[in-house]
Amino acid sequence: MAADVETLSMEQQQELMAKYDRESAFRRLRGPMARVVAVLAIIWSLLQLYTAAMGVFPPTLQRAPHLGFALVLVYLLYPLKRKDRSNKIRWYDYLLALLSAMVASYHVIFYEPLTMRAGAYTRMDLIISMLGVVLVLEAVRRVVGWVLLTLAVIFLLYGHFGYLVPGFMGHRGFTFTRILTHSFLSTEGIFGVPIAVSSTFIFLFMIFATFLRKTGIGDWLTSLAVSVTGHYSGGPAKAAVIASALQGTVSGSSVANVVGTGSVTIPLMKSIGYRKEFAGAVEAAASTGGQLMPPIMGAAAFIMTEFTGFPYIKIAAAAAIPAILYFTGVFLMVHLEAKRTGLKGIPKSDLPRASELLKKKWYLLLPIVGIVYFLTSGQTAMKAAFYGIILTLIVSLFSKDTRMSFPEFLEALEEGARSAVPVAVACATAGILVGIVTLTGVGLKVATGIVSLSHGNIYLTMFFTMIASLILGMGVPTTANYIIQATIAAPALVSVGVPVIAAHLFVFYFGILADVTPPVALAAFAASGISGAEPIKTGFNATRLAFAAYLVPYIFATAPVLVLVNVTGIEIVKALITAFIGMIGLAGGLSGYLLGPVKWWERVVLIIGGVMLVDPGTMTDIIGIILVGLMFASVRFRNAKIKKQADYISQ
Repeated sequence: MAADVETLSMEQQQELMAKYDRESAFRRLRGPMARVVAVLAIIWSLLQLYTAAMGVFPPTLQRAPHLGFALVLVYLLYPLKRKDRSNKIRWYDYLLALLSAMVASYHVIFYEPLTMRAGAYTRMDLIISMLGVVLVLEAVRRVVGWVLLTLAVIFLLYGHFGYLVPGFMGHRGFTFTRILTHSFLSTEGIFGVPIAVSSTFIFLFMIFATFLRKTGIGDWLTSLAVSVTGHYSGGPAKAAVIASALQGTVSGSSVANVVGTGSVTIPLMKSIGYRKEFAGAVEAAASTGGQLMPPIMGAAAFIMTEFTGFPYIKIAAAAAIPAILYFTGVFLMVHLEAKRTGLKGIPKSDLPRASELLKKKWYLLLPIVGIVYFLTSGQTAMKAAFYGIILTLIVSLFSKDTRMSFPEFLEALEEGARSAVPVAVACATAGILVGIVTLTGVGLKVATGIVSLSHGNIYLTMFFTMIASLILGMGVPTTANYIIQATIAAPALVSVGVPVIAAHLFVFYFGILADVTPPVALAAFAASGISGAEPIKTGFNATRLAFAAYLVPYIFATAPVLVLVNVTGIEIVKALITAFIGMIGLAGGLSGYLLGPVKWWERVVLIIGGVMLVDPGTMTDIIGIILVGLMFASVRFRNAKIKKQADYISQ
């Protein structure tokens, strides 16, 4: 890499994460309490690894300790007020941590009596349920923010006061006793599907991602991407796209991915002449898209299997073509921007050689290859993650640069657990919402309402669902956002004829896109913190780069060939080829450059032709080919004419 490019230090990365990612705004403890937190986190990780190796406990016995560890760590790590930078644990935080341990232990200690009572709950059950719900709500406020907390409170109140709600949304109402015990003591609320997923494979993939980072495998992947593309026109930006796709599929956080890879790639992009707004936008768009990329999709693929009932391999396969189109769009926009502005790559002499990187450390690819193999060979997601962790540890031993000492191994276990805390708390809170949905039947009511509001029109239904997903995504983590939308909005799409798998991918896509959609656009804001650009400008640039993700879900929802529903091999090949040509047309129209500058009317025609080509219909493909082909010829003819005139003048 270019020697004169400065990257962010670890301290600067932490400050940036804390500024733009609420989940990273935790106390930096010192002394005895830091060791206590470390021990708790390590024990939690070891417990999860034990169940991965030996088999999970019965549902409540698996999920209650998982939530207990998460809540205790929240109150020890996250202050009452986000602006509190004292790094001191207050007396009430110790009390809340103790209560968290107590309510989680209640499920373990009284496991058999609770199972036998099965609904005939005692006064103590009610008190524990009330404490448990309050502790979860306060934890999510500290870690995630007010949006998810407000949603949970509204749902709880709706469960009780439903009889006051007019129209089709009304219901007979339930007592607070029923609501609280249903939320905390049953396996349909806090301890339902969301926390079940968190307590099994999501946690393990968090550890896997941490081990990739701690052993330097993540940095090696970034270096490999830079070495392969860095010397081409706009090379560092192309490297950012590739590296973020590789790392983002494991990471469940767009902001974390931006800071991790962007601390290297954004300074590189600026060093060759990219505008700082564009450099930040490239990283934000690519890092956000990483969660759309199989095989792991930021662990969302495994949550989707629980909600749809489809096997993992079907989810990953269905997500593949839309993800490829997304990154193709970003890659093309980067390339055309470089051509339009005349940007060159980094001299080869300043770059690491890909052949040398592969020759010396090719084995570092084995954990990624291995986890894909395990996932596709019939292993459970939890086993695949466990084997991936073991494989990462093994390959790290081959080199002094990647080898971890025992203290570093323990540190990785601690960091993995700490990264899982926000996900566990968000899943627990999402469980409250899902519990109220099952108790009141509001999911079907909302789906009916959306369809009624759109008069059964599939495009209006998709539009309303998109808006809801984007709004939720602005304040709710991806995992919780998907769970809520899968429960409430996806059924509306299914009811108007969208295939189940396409409906779930639709809400997932737009929930993720909130990270690059102004006015919030957290991933773009984090990238602007590295690039020094204005956050809003970075956000709008990122939105333009991520154009494919706003378009493709509408297409695969109405033409599910792109998600491999009722499709043949020939249709897949045809859809891929025409969609790729369509992405070229779209990128040319949006960037204003294709072989040369493009006039405004040519841009309009290119965009129309591109959209038609991405849509896999035969007639739309024919029209799209004609439109894009004509514009391609028009630009080429004009360039040839200009060149001929320039040659004539020079003579």
